[in-house]
Amino acid sequence: MLRLLQRLIASERWMRVLGALSPSLRIWHPDVRRDPYPNYRRLREQGLVRMRLLGGWAAARYRDVERLLQEPAFSTDRDDVALMKMVRRATRGIPEFENLVDNNLLMIDGARHRRLRGLVSKVFTPRRVEALRPRVAALAEDLLDRMAAREEVDLIRDFAQPLPTIVIAELLGAPSADHERFRAWSDDLVELLDPLLGHEGFDPPERANRELSSYLRGLLAERRRAPRDDLLSAMSEAHEAGDSLAEGELVALASLLLAAGNETTTNLIGNAVLLLLQHPAERKRLQNDLALLPSAVEECLRFEPPVQLTDRAVVEPVELSGVQLRPGTIVLGLIAAANRDPERFPDPDRFDIGRAENRHLAFGSGNHYCLGAALARLEAQVALDALLRRFPDFDGSPAPPEWKRSTVLRGPTVLSVRLR
Repeated sequence: MLRLLQRLIASERWMRVLGALSPSLRIWHPDVRRDPYPNYRRLREQGLVRMRLLGGWAAARYRDVERLLQEPAFSTDRDDVALMKMVRRATRGIPEFENLVDNNLLMIDGARHRRLRGLVSKVFTPRRVEALRPRVAALAEDLLDRMAAREEVDLIRDFAQPLPTIVIAELLGAPSADHERFRAWSDDLVELLDPLLGHEGFDPPERANRELSSYLRGLLAERRRAPRDDLLSAMSEAHEAGDSLAEGELVALASLLLAAGNETTTNLIGNAVLLLLQHPAERKRLQNDLALLPSAVEECLRFEPPVQLTDRAVVEPVELSGVQLRPGTIVLGLIAAANRDPERFPDPDRFDIGRAENRHLAFGSGNHYCLGAALARLEAQVALDALLRRFPDFDGSPAPPEWKRSTVLRGPTVLSVRLR
């Protein structure tokens, strides 16, 4: 069934038919994927929008999406939702996949989520992330060194994609010889964030998860014998009130870090460079004052978020934007639409790297606020700083040839740049 849905999503002809059958949403329509923001504007004006084909609702206004992310009536535990039941049936009897679902911070809630997140947060701290800055800068410079000899490069393939992969691999303690394997695993695991992105059903992410889990279990055994200064060692030693992370929990958390942390940061860097190409005045402003880099990254996150939407399951009767929702209902939170809500952001369609009070929802909100937000911000700041200092006159087309075929994730598949 999933493979059939993937093939339908990959077909522009069928997506145009689907768009005609569901005109209220149309988020899968090829033209909307290329530029979703006019559609988001229309959805904000409608309020809560019924998704008849999916049996749920979509929220596009900032205040509604913020409530969706913060209030306990909306949960990441989707076990009672029809689509999640299908996933459970499809993966039954696959131990490593079941372990990933059972211990995935994106799919659990309540006491189990607080426990796992609390233990990980003890070691994945802002201080530990900030200490990575010199190493991330060195990796960025090395990648730019390799690119310097060529007149034209693909900034996604040559820079935005390898940088976060290497950072996460090193953070977990993997040797450099295994970085390419991490990259391949990451490319397949990203389908867990958007199952309709692939072509071969559950096979690629299931295979990648099985291989990565086996690898991580071996690495974890080594770290328990001889701990090092890496995140895997620190997580295996984390304790709170006599509690610690089990091996399966550690493996699932490390797998999630690779799956969610790589693709989203790749998209963030790619989107940021594209926005600078599209807005030459703001690019010049940034080049003249690199102290604006943190603010510029926040505006890139707001204006072109790498994660466009998320979802929650209703677990208790609740009203949202005048609609009474029953338990078991799925609600999409259109983050990218909320980030351009004029009720929250003045002149929201203007790209302003110095924007004040930029409380966007690109990393979520509430108890499930992105655990890797600090790392993603750091990598994007370092990447833009290195690129602007090293190749201040880089040039490229402001229009990407193709966006990733996903409604959840947004980023250019290719970004050709002349380094000059």
